[in-house]
Amino acid sequence: MLAEIIAVGSEMLTPHRQDTNSLFLTAGLNDLGVEVGFKTIVGDNSHHLVEAIHNALRRADILILSGGLGPTEDDLTRECVAESLQLDLISDADTVLALQARFRARKMEMPPNNLKQAQRLEGAELLPNTNGSAPGQWLQTVIRTADGRTHPRLLILLPGPPKELKALFAEEVRSRLEDLLPQRFLARRVLRMALIPESTVDARTAPIYSRFKDIETTILAGHGEIQLHFLCAKDTQEEAEDRVNHLAELIESEMGDDIFSSDGESLEEIVLLMLGLRGLNLAVAESCTGGMLAERLTAIPNASRNFLGGAIVYSNELKSSLCKVPSKLLNQHGAVSPEVARALAEGIRDRTKSSLGLSITGIAGPTLLDGPDADKPIGLVYIGLADEEDTQVKRFMIPGDRDRVRLWATMHALEMLRLSLQ
Repeated sequence: MLAEIIAVGSEMLTPHRQDTNSLFLTAGLNDLGVEVGFKTIVGDNSHHLVEAIHNALRRADILILSGGLGPTEDDLTRECVAESLQLDLISDADTVLALQARFRARKMEMPPNNLKQAQRLEGAELLPNTNGSAPGQWLQTVIRTADGRTHPRLLILLPGPPKELKALFAEEVRSRLEDLLPQRFLARRVLRMALIPESTVDARTAPIYSRFKDIETTILAGHGEIQLHFLCAKDTQEEAEDRVNHLAELIESEMGDDIFSSDGESLEEIVLLMLGLRGLNLAVAESCTGGMLAERLTAIPNASRNFLGGAIVYSNELKSSLCKVPSKLLNQHGAVSPEVARALAEGIRDRTKSSLGLSITGIAGPTLLDGPDADKPIGLVYIGLADEEDTQVKRFMIPGDRDRVRLWATMHALEMLRLSLQ
């Protein structure tokens, strides 16, 4: 089964609003084994919307339209679907009464244009909307293509506000789809790798996953990591699970320690888990990342079991007062140096009495530093990791703008810690 989603609304064709509904709907459809082949955003223009509906009906089994079910002149979804399928719109008496009751309960007079929300497509079933005034609609129909053949089609009309759409999909649409669709058992796995090029991952793994024609493999890259998503549908859950697990094991054998998670966990989750398994705790000292590393760790529930906290030491004065970095060291080598990264890691570990101290110091830009750091390039980062026996320091050159340098610095720090714990 192939689905298409049409998001209706001119506001989503501006820089100020995004179509997030289609992400939610795609996840819901994928859970039921339905592939989303196309997504379209159409403004409040009847000609464009009718054309988009015609295109969707030619190529998709399921068409979901979100938005355009309100009472105003630019809410055109019902009318355009009716025109595309040459159907009548019928005023639903029960919906009219429900709308009138809704306005009476709010001690408001209902404007006449709200009556258009009671219009039902000929042959459609209304889907009650407990969070808004516009009901959804469910229409099973048949279309005839140019070659004279007939094809079954399902159209689902949903309101645009995410709160209404999500509830309506969960309460009314999902169960209907489950009854309509052939039963499929799905198994998923997600392998995650940090700080490795997408092309490298694909070059090493494509010869493996391409042999598994019954598994849909997707590579996602971004935020300093690569994700391999596997999806398999079989007649039984056990068969589907066995198949994706077999592929995942082969990929894990090929990529080895590059894989930090084989079940979709984030890098910070894995680091905290490893700290817990070893009975260790961590404190951090951050300069150029300004608390981003600590924020990533504390976003994980129960992080306090193994993460003590740390210090944001942007100025040299705080590097000295909070992490005991000698002023002589700062004046001689500069804040962005292996010597200061080492002193920060050791100083925060000593100050907090933690098992491990992790430090980040660097130049995120966009301007260069002065003093001893004057000749050092933007993107230069040093990361220090101290334990009771030793301190290691690594140098990184991170290309990109300020946001990328800061994000990738935290990725390098977490990955350095993970490999050390491993």
